[in-house]
Amino acid sequence: MRSVAVLPGDGIGPEVVDASVQVLDRLGVALDLRFGDIGWEFWRNEGTPVPARTWDLIAATDTCLVGAVTSKPPREAGQELAEHLQSDGHSYVSPVVQLRQRLGLFANVRPITDIRHGSFDFVVIRENTEGLYAGFDTYGLDDGLWEVVQGHPNAAGSGQQGTSASIRLQTTAGLDQLFRFGLEYARRHGHQRLTVADKPNVLRGSGTHLRERLEQISAEYPEIETEILNVDAVALWMVRRPERFAVIVAENMFGDILSDLGAGVMGGLGLAASGNIGAQGSYFEPVHGSAPPLVGTGRANPMAILLSLELMLSHLGLDVPARELRRAVVEVATAGRTVTYDLGGSATTREVAAAVAEALRVAGMPAGVADE
Repeated sequence: MRSVAVLPGDGIGPEVVDASVQVLDRLGVALDLRFGDIGWEFWRNEGTPVPARTWDLIAATDTCLVGAVTSKPPREAGQELAEHLQSDGHSYVSPVVQLRQRLGLFANVRPITDIRHGSFDFVVIRENTEGLYAGFDTYGLDDGLWEVVQGHPNAAGSGQQGTSASIRLQTTAGLDQLFRFGLEYARRHGHQRLTVADKPNVLRGSGTHLRERLEQISAEYPEIETEILNVDAVALWMVRRPERFAVIVAENMFGDILSDLGAGVMGGLGLAASGNIGAQGSYFEPVHGSAPPLVGTGRANPMAILLSLELMLSHLGLDVPARELRRAVVEVATAGRTVTYDLGGSATTREVAAAVAEALRVAGMPAGVADE
């Protein structure tokens, strides 16, 4: 039996996780769900948003489902620590960043689908560990970095301590695993094209590196057409012609922006699912965050976590229940009778989950059905 670390987290996280378990029970998939701790409460009271016991739980399970987590800037995070932890040197690091880095989850998979009308269906695969989010971001430069930028007139006028700089890190190892992951995804899902969103006409050095690695890796997949397009053009076409795309791959920051744009194109964060996948570990989560204004109102859309659950089931090799779950979500969303406010309805979180569960029952999905 596959095991899943379930981390409800903050805000609406526990509400949507509860809804997903309601649907999972009806789906009848044999999974060992083990609940654990993550989020802001544990940062404030224990000095870490991901306690050691949670890392032990993740290590002992096959994958992880996260409801939602709250993150705040370092200053605010420090101010909210319990008084007895204030002087102990604790440093806040976002729990999702910790998960991605510690587990080596280099690929963030974000499906962008026209749930209601089926006019487009593509995916944005964002590199999770490098790019402009690699962590090399400095305000007040050391001598080595100052030597690189001091020739710029604005830097010269501002001085070494009045200048900040970020480094876009791209490595052969990172690019190769990203492109191979994207091409394997395209092959597995029957797509004929992979688009790399970048800015090679401006970022010439790193853009050349990216192009060379794409050409090298794509030679192993001759049936898949590859292209490199300017990220701003990709953003425009995602809005105007989303049906053009199949698989979009991008470095960390570009992928972050494009995937959130994709959520808007498909109808909002209430439908936005994601999976974070590496060579060994993985975790799955809705993209909407902890949404404090919605806590306790029953207005949170559970479809994002249900579609994340679909991704998780597929990742675990449970393709039959994954497809059935997706079919039920699409049926309920398309009917439009039992949807939350963000999709034009007035149903509650639990009512939507119940409607999806009912769609599974009506479809005659036998309990315990799973791929061998």
